[in-house]
Amino acid sequence: MGILDIIISNSSNQPIYVQIYSQIKSLIISGKLREGEALPSIRVLAKDLRISVITTKRAYDELEREGFIYTVAGKGCFVAEKNVELIREENLKKIEEYMMKIAELAALCNISNEELVKMFEILMREEG
Repeated sequence: MGILDIIISNSSNQPIYVQIYSQIKSLIISGKLREGEALPSIRVLAKDLRISVITTKRAYDELEREGFIYTVAGKGCFVAEKNVELIREENLKKIEEYMMKIAELAALCNISNEELVKMFEILMREEG
């Protein structure tokens, strides 16, 4: 069980527990952390990241509340079985956020919806 590849940024406006939570969640969604895989103990992760145990616990509690991890008394925290619908919902939310950014940029550049759709179709053809 190696150290999770988590980077804490002091310049971020996100609280530290949110940074930990979102990075572990991304590792789970991407499949880099697999179902049943053990996470470092709260104490070990806190020590590795040089942060308080309370902050780490808060991140783990949030992950558990949302069904990404589960705790086994005396054994630690593990990656929960993936809820396909939950992951799909997460990704849909990300897509919508990107689309809003695209719409804002397009409005700034006076690009019509039709032009955006054409751009997207061309990009998809080239990928495909």
